[in-house]
Amino acid sequence: MFTKTPTHTHPRPAAARRGPTIILAVVLIAELMNALDASIVYTALPPIQADTGASSAAMQWIPAAYALTFALGLITGGRLGDLYGRKRVFLAGTAIFTLASLLCGIATSPQLLVAARAIQGIGAAVMVPQVLATLAVTFEGPSRARAFGLYGMVMSLGGILGPALGAVLTAVDIAGLGWQMIFLINLPIGLATLLFGIRFLPESQAPQAQRLDLAGVALSAAAMLLIAYPLTVGGEQHWPAWSVGMLVAGAVVLAVFLFQQRAKTTKDGSALVALSLFKNRAFTGGLAAQLLFGLFLGVFLLTWVLFMQDGLGLTPWQFAPANIAISVGGMAGAMLASKWATRHQRRVPQAGTALIALTLIAYQLMISSQGTHMPFAAAAAPMILIGIGLGAIGAGLSALTLSQVSNDDAGSAAGLFNTAMQLGTALGLAMASFIFFNHAPAGSHGATVTTAFAETAWYVIAALAGMWALMFMLPKPPKAI
Repeated sequence: MFTKTPTHTHPRPAAARRGPTIILAVVLIAELMNALDASIVYTALPPIQADTGASSAAMQWIPAAYALTFALGLITGGRLGDLYGRKRVFLAGTAIFTLASLLCGIATSPQLLVAARAIQGIGAAVMVPQVLATLAVTFEGPSRARAFGLYGMVMSLGGILGPALGAVLTAVDIAGLGWQMIFLINLPIGLATLLFGIRFLPESQAPQAQRLDLAGVALSAAAMLLIAYPLTVGGEQHWPAWSVGMLVAGAVVLAVFLFQQRAKTTKDGSALVALSLFKNRAFTGGLAAQLLFGLFLGVFLLTWVLFMQDGLGLTPWQFAPANIAISVGGMAGAMLASKWATRHQRRVPQAGTALIALTLIAYQLMISSQGTHMPFAAAAAPMILIGIGLGAIGAGLSALTLSQVSNDDAGSAAGLFNTAMQLGTALGLAMASFIFFNHAPAGSHGATVTTAFAETAWYVIAALAGMWALMFMLPKPPKAI
């Protein structure tokens, strides 16, 4: 268990001596590892299924186990950094994440892989909230805005680049390891992050840090588990009574958690969640939009990969150009968002959302008319526009939601923001069980898969419409003088 370290609430002089650029690089590499691992597995799912004999439920759990345990632990992870030192907690989380990556890489069955992914998610939940909190206490003024912009860019690009990197690593088949390299590549990166983190990261804690709210930890984890688990497996089992009961129980526990947090805040200020954050209109709206963004990514990335491989019959190497198109577009969108967010504010992520929605409408019409005969160019080229939209949303939304958060609430805000993304992703993967796999069970090919993906596209477009509307709560563009 962690023990409290001496409090250093103003680490900027130390940060200045150690080099803010190195600090930024260390924590953003950690964020990139997490973002990549949340999405890199999608491209490798068909090879994993062929190699391990995974069922459709296991295919959902391989990405969902990571997303779920990550979501369950993020709020607690943020609070641990506030209490026991962000550097110490960051290093502990990075060590767990790196070790779990090794376990994923040597797993020989779907069950072992799912368990290792769950441990990997726990490590990420401890590691990732310290990234934003460290940026908040290390940078200020324009430098802080730029750091948050880079954070959003990395978080967005990691999710976009993951499928492309997964396709390349799986296709190249380094040393005959195949899909296992998507996890083993984390070992040198994780070790380097630990070494540089020990040497260069400053230590910091929240002012007047209280003890950990153990009741809040238990209630928040129980609520999300009770809600997310039946959504993930209930569809495949045709929604038995226990799954409905768990959902109802989850809603009740979530309500109890919110009342408990309010009472804790009034009593001694040691609540797990800083409820004052929700008084900020931009944070509340951005958090809700982030939840839907995660849901969109969870549904779209999984079903699109299956559409390209099992529907159109492409190997990971053959459809790698489509993944590259998303990645190139994502980098362009993120760079534009970082440049224009200050001037145009919410218009940037809203434009990205509208661009994806319009592109997907055209994409859906092409799939419905051409099916398995859809040319590869028609299937891949629109991914450039979707990538631009993803980059604009990821970088713009995080910057606008988080840049106004105070240093005191940095850990709590980081935990909540990342929780929204990961819980949304888990819910998106759960939705895939009844909007895609009901029409195309695992192992389906050809027209069955293309038709299922065409139907799924409308649900994805609806989520984008909700995101676009919620973004009206973000800051308005400044009025022209």
